[in-house]
Amino acid sequence: MHTTPPTARATLATLTLLLLMLSAIAPAAERPLTTVGELDVQRYLGQWHQIALLPNWFQRQCVADTSAQYSLKPDGTIRVLNRCRRKDGSFTQAEGVARRNKAHDSPAILQVRFAPAFLSALPMVWGDYWVIALAEDYSVALVGAPDREYLWLLARTPALDDATYARYVDIAQEQGFDVSALVRE
Repeated sequence: MHTTPPTARATLATLTLLLLMLSAIAPAAERPLTTVGELDVQRYLGQWHQIALLPNWFQRQCVADTSAQYSLKPDGTIRVLNRCRRKDGSFTQAEGVARRNKAHDSPAILQVRFAPAFLSALPMVWGDYWVIALAEDYSVALVGAPDREYLWLLARTPALDDATYARYVDIAQEQGFDVSALVRE
C-alpha cells in the first residue's frame, strides 16, 4: 500500500485551496457587467452632459461640449440626439434611437442605433447601452458596454465635483473598465 507523506498532503491541500481561491477571484473584466436594478425611463429622459469617456472612433471629432438629449417617442422607443463641438468650433450632431434590449430582463440594459431605420433588423447596427450606476436623484449616470470597450460618465450639469467624479470612476474600475484611458471633458 502506497501512502502520501504528510508534508506532500499538506502541500497538495494548500495548492488545491489556492487554485480554488484564485478561480473564484476572476478579473473584473471577465465577470458579467452589472447594471442598476431599476431604471425609470421617464426620469432618465432629458439633457445629459458628457463628463468623461473611454475614447472611441465615433466620437473622434468631438473636443468639447458633448451632450445627449433623450425624449420618448410615440412607439415607446427613445429619441437620442447627441451633440458636440468640433475642433473648429462648429457643432455636429447625430440622431438615433434607443430601446430596451429584450434579450435581458433588466430595464437598465438598452440598445442604441444611429444607422438608418431600414437597417434596424441587422443586429450589428445596435450598440450596447447599459446603465451601470445612477445617482438616486438621476443627476449622474455611468453607462457602459459589457465588453468594457465603451464607457461614459454623464451628468445633468456640464461639470462634476472631484469627489463625485472619483466615486463613479471607482465604480467603473470595480466593474473592470480600464479607467487609466478615461478622458475627462
